[in-house]
Amino acid sequence: MDDADLAVKHEQRAEERDRARRMLAKPAKPSASLCIECDEAISQARQQAVPGVELCIACQTISERK
Repeated sequence: MDDADLAVKHEQRAEERDRARRMLAKPAKPSASLCIECDEAISQARQQAVPGVELCIACQTISERK
């Protein structure tokens, strides 16, 4: 592993830490059981994995592409 590889790995870890800090800093509101866009059920696993989730996976994907 050369210096460039180490720098990339260091940057990735820093980004992961920053993302985790942002998630912890956000006050988590209750997760929605139904998607606010399409009214489809949001799985229990998604609600637990993404605190405060409001969109189902399909609608989240569409939202991120915009």
